[in-house]
Amino acid sequence: MVAAGTLKVMSIRVGIFGVGGRMGQAVANAVVADDALELVAAVDPSYAGIDIAEVAQVNGVSFDIASTSEAMIHSRVEVAIDFTNLSAARKNLAFCAENGIHSVIGTSGFSEDEFDEIRTIFTASNCLIAANFAIGAVLMTKFAEMAAPFFETGEIIEFHHNGKLDSPSGTAIYTAERMAAASSDWADDPTELETIPGGRGAKGASGIPIHAVRMRGMTAHQEVVLGTTGQTLTLRHDSFDRSSFMPGVVMAARRVVEMPGLTIGLEDALDI
Repeated sequence: MVAAGTLKVMSIRVGIFGVGGRMGQAVANAVVADDALELVAAVDPSYAGIDIAEVAQVNGVSFDIASTSEAMIHSRVEVAIDFTNLSAARKNLAFCAENGIHSVIGTSGFSEDEFDEIRTIFTASNCLIAANFAIGAVLMTKFAEMAAPFFETGEIIEFHHNGKLDSPSGTAIYTAERMAAASSDWADDPTELETIPGGRGAKGASGIPIHAVRMRGMTAHQEVVLGTTGQTLTLRHDSFDRSSFMPGVVMAARRVVEMPGLTIGLEDALDI
């Protein structure tokens, strides 16, 4: 019972796609720990029928993980958080849009055409897609964008654990895009001969080189190095654990309900 004179704050009902994965388990714990969110559903065919408390090691929450998306409807989910893979995320997005469920997506790889399609289907609910939910990484990209007009050369080096299957990372690609949008005055690469093909890395937006490292002992790290006459500027962000992404995920789950249509990246949620 709520005491007289106090206002009861309604929590946001949250469901998680891919809760059995390491990121999904971390998200479940972050949602349960946040007073503004309530974990009410989880979908993961590999763990269907198993109690969420057993799979994600959460306290104070108990329900069976579902095998299909319909659980999101039955549990009256308001915000669905998705850390699956690109193929599954596409299907989950369509389901959420059709059923008026807000979506927070932590999967990269969507094309511009897909973003355009997502904009057309999210009319009854909202969607936020981010390549990286670490707030420090978002700030690093913003700082690189701010610095870009003052430098003629720039390169990106991203480091990830050896279990990451794609390269370059979505964060590195997005960082290059933001740098390119901020400045069109980039010096030409003077390299005339790559003695080993790919020695200058992949080419991001405006030809900005991106170098991908996959190594045991890493989690998720990125450096942006900018150079001009007589000086360089190095920006670096390090995520040492999946917990680094959780404040951004929680913030996105809280904010997506008030951000109409499709939002790409966390910048708008951070008001930067």
